[in-house]
Amino acid sequence: MKSLQILYLVLILLMSACGGSKKTNSATASSGTDSLTDDSLLTLVQKRTFDYFWEGAEPNSGMARERIHIDGEYPQNDQDVVTIGGSGFGVMAILVGVERKFISREEAVERLSLVVDFLGKADRFHGAWPHWFEGKTGKVKPFSKKDNGGDLVETAFMAQGLICVSEYFRNGNEEEQGLANRADSLWKSIDWSWYRKNGENVLYWHWSPQFGWEMNFAVRGYDECLMMYLLAAASPTHGVPADVYHEGWARNGAIKTDAEQFGYKTILSHNGSPGSVGPLFWAHYSYLGLDPTGLKDKYADYWALNKNHTLIHRAYAIQNPKGYKGYGEKSWGLTASYSVNGYAGHKPGEDLGVISPTAAISSYPYTPEYSVQVIRYLYEDLEDKVWGKYGFYDAFSETEHWYPQRYLAIDQGPQVVMIENGRSGLLWKLFMKNVDVQNGLNKLGFESPHLKR
Repeated sequence: MKSLQILYLVLILLMSACGGSKKTNSATASSGTDSLTDDSLLTLVQKRTFDYFWEGAEPNSGMARERIHIDGEYPQNDQDVVTIGGSGFGVMAILVGVERKFISREEAVERLSLVVDFLGKADRFHGAWPHWFEGKTGKVKPFSKKDNGGDLVETAFMAQGLICVSEYFRNGNEEEQGLANRADSLWKSIDWSWYRKNGENVLYWHWSPQFGWEMNFAVRGYDECLMMYLLAAASPTHGVPADVYHEGWARNGAIKTDAEQFGYKTILSHNGSPGSVGPLFWAHYSYLGLDPTGLKDKYADYWALNKNHTLIHRAYAIQNPKGYKGYGEKSWGLTASYSVNGYAGHKPGEDLGVISPTAAISSYPYTPEYSVQVIRYLYEDLEDKVWGKYGFYDAFSETEHWYPQRYLAIDQGPQVVMIENGRSGLLWKLFMKNVDVQNGLNKLGFESPHLKR
């Protein structure tokens, strides 16, 4: 298997030398050995995972399918259901694809134009998109009985991607500038202020034209939703005052904590539980664009927050208090993913012996050596049990000998983007230079090396 992968990379390099339009990058594989260099291995993981959003996209919309099951077993007949948050990660992955020469710039513009045009016609609820769409029609597919309207958190993840698309093509040719302008207009048409539920100083996750505010989910930190609050403050058209962030998200300062796990400070209270940490996607989703390097406000140093969060997960796996097979330095990272007992939000102390590759891989910027150690174990030791057409499968359990051949968009996307942020800072640079984002960060009292005051 490894020899075939090396041959694959060599062939890509030969295509590049001959002017081939679809190539990976200039990374070379080791010759005469079955081991790839770290650089080549990272590129291979990015390329395979990128293909989920490129080759695996729903064709009418260009959007990311919620899930792709290689084993062919789908729940709810949802093979063509597309996801707004996962597609937000996907449009960022497409920008990585251009930079890494997986696709041409022209191909990216064509695909992203399809996505942006679909989003402009699809169902929206006071500017927010639903969690799921029918890919063929753009009509909402209920995520649950009452979740059939706007999903502001998932919408924020798409807006994050649209801002990066706008910045990437802003100074391009006429077609690229048109794409940039349409992407910019889409995110600016989101009515963040509506989701204050009659002017409260907190943002609500859902609103439905049928059920109104019945889901009643006021989002108070800390979890994956920082991006929603930042963009709500940053919006030049439908913005919210800073008090919504400080009173709602930060709970008037109660978000802070002095708690520790395994010798690492947790810094923020995770969903109001000072002594625990959440699944690792909390350290990824909002930080695909928001650069935590040197990012601080009166509540946290966000680099320390995310690095400690990652190190706590690793330390938990090494200690392995429940005695699960495979846990350790080479196999760690718990997050929301498929599980032996259905979908679950795995985290230290609340886990089922299930490792989700995206957890350690998407933490690459925080723990590059430790994350590569996991990638090598998965790729070189577990091999085809966990590695397939679109990169590493969503989750596995060595304890249960459970290796489903299934993918989820929200777990694949962060891998491509966060590896790239760790390698080049591409998406961080794009997002952080946006004028509206900078205004929002200043408005909320953040410090960052990117900020112009």
